[in-house]
Amino acid sequence: MKLTTANLDPGGRPDAIFFDDELSGFGLRVRRGSSDKLIRNWIVQYRSHGRQRRLIIGSAAKLTASEARKEARKLLAKVELGQDPQHDRTARRERDAVSLKFIAEEYLSTKIGSIKPRSLELLRHYLVDGSHLKPLLGTPIDQIGRKDIAKRLLVASKESGAPSAIALRSAASAMFSWAMQMGFIEQNVVAGAFKPETPKSRDRTLGDSELTAIWRGVDDDDYGKCVKLLILTGCRREEISGLRWSEFNFDKSTWTLPKERSKNGLALTLPLTPLMRSIIDSVPRREGFDILFGYKHGFTGWSIGKRALDARLGLPIIKERAEKHWRHHDIRRTVATKMADIGIAPHIIEQILNHQSGHKRDPAGIYNRSSYEREVRNALGIWADHVRALIEGGEHKIVPMQRAQ
Repeated sequence: MKLTTANLDPGGRPDAIFFDDELSGFGLRVRRGSSDKLIRNWIVQYRSHGRQRRLIIGSAAKLTASEARKEARKLLAKVELGQDPQHDRTARRERDAVSLKFIAEEYLSTKIGSIKPRSLELLRHYLVDGSHLKPLLGTPIDQIGRKDIAKRLLVASKESGAPSAIALRSAASAMFSWAMQMGFIEQNVVAGAFKPETPKSRDRTLGDSELTAIWRGVDDDDYGKCVKLLILTGCRREEISGLRWSEFNFDKSTWTLPKERSKNGLALTLPLTPLMRSIIDSVPRREGFDILFGYKHGFTGWSIGKRALDARLGLPIIKERAEKHWRHHDIRRTVATKMADIGIAPHIIEQILNHQSGHKRDPAGIYNRSSYEREVRNALGIWADHVRALIEGGEHKIVPMQRAQ
């Protein structure tokens, strides 16, 4: 018989297949479900590599007989060409389960222990938790094309700025390269995708009046203390925001930044000037907390603190990446520049900033292993005196510092 409707009844059988006389292999499967409800599905049955296969085309409640027959012809044509539609569908279902989020989670798991916790956190932000790749997270990775990635990078560039978009592109490219190496995809679609123009290197330094205004303008809260320590040390803000009591040796009056928290993976020991020590001593110790500011990840309120400070200083509300508007990292550049202005030697400034030579292929660092402890101590003492003179408006007066024993 030629199948034309979905009204065939299996009779007393719980499951029956009615085949079409016109198109061999095309049929209607009728089953009795719960409450004696009939379930009708169009199917195609064929042999592949000596095995009988059966594939559901679709529900008879949604597809007409002519629609199902048309699809059955396509599937049977693939069989004639040596293909296996059921295998193809199973493989497609497996590939659909390999979404971008699945790949991202697998990729991140390979990074645990091989990169710093903060770096891993940033990587997760770019690939999973951030907003820019979120629209693609549920998409099978082999269905994501260069156009999709380029669109997300363009949005990131407009909404968050070129540096963030460049960082996102780098993280995504590394992830897609890993997925290609693992056989999930055949090519890295990030390669050749839109790349934001790298912004010019920033050269903004703060004048004495600006540095003084910032010091005087901050409150005596975590943000204010962090900013003052940035000014006194020239450190990166992550290094100050994550300060821990266990990193201080108060007997020797030193602070050691461990290699796990430094950008270049090298530990750094700096002396504590009296001005630095007074700020550290003003931080209350909290039972069960080794960290000075904030909680698990240290102080995180930089943006909120800066907006409040700018408002007190009467500065306009400008996006953080604006060229002329000051940023926290400008403090580090300012400290280095002004240390040089007051006569501190460049190699001592580099030591203070932890721009240490001595790794890999640098011949100078291979042979010169000095930490310039005495010179660094003197330099930070001179710098602290310079800062004190600015904020107090008085004469320069070198403050004696306790030397490590």
